[in-house]
Amino acid sequence: MEYLAVILIAAAVFGLCYLTDKGFVKLFRSQTQHRSGLSVRLNKRYGSMGLVLAVLGISAVFMGINSEKNWVLSVGGGVLVLTGACLVVYYMTFGVFYDEDSFLLATFGKPDKAYAYKDIKTQQLYNNQGHTLIELHLSDGNVLQLQSTMVGVYSFLDHAFESWCRQNGCTKEACCFHDPDNSCWFPPVEG
Repeated sequence: MEYLAVILIAAAVFGLCYLTDKGFVKLFRSQTQHRSGLSVRLNKRYGSMGLVLAVLGISAVFMGINSEKNWVLSVGGGVLVLTGACLVVYYMTFGVFYDEDSFLLATFGKPDKAYAYKDIKTQQLYNNQGHTLIELHLSDGNVLQLQSTMVGVYSFLDHAFESWCRQNGCTKEACCFHDPDNSCWFPPVEG
């Protein structure tokens, strides 16, 4: 009977998160770049791991409340709930949405900002344990950080380079720095 209760609670939490995600999209994702269907998003494991941590944290809090001597379990559960909530919020708020002429950068706590592809000035690469971090430096001083593990990142970079060439009036052949096999799409940062 206890297992059935846990399964029902987990199903309710996942269902609630699904409905929240759909409602979030309808309310806050209304610009043309959002509706294009083209985006760079974090891997779903961020959101899934956040939900798992939150559910484990809630169960630890309730187990710690039942016993006066297990206050450590309650505190640890609270930390897990907070960590899980942060992962879910990060997953739901970060995204790069793009169309033919521009891209929209959505981050937590800041209004979405639209950029033309010509606003990409330089690129810098970092490699850590087989994962590549691609930093795109923008004309207003902001930096767009894209991880190789994100969903849709390479499609975005290929499209961004083609649009960047078109908006800057240059050809692909004239860009000696362009080498997608080595994760280079834009001019490198000069040291």
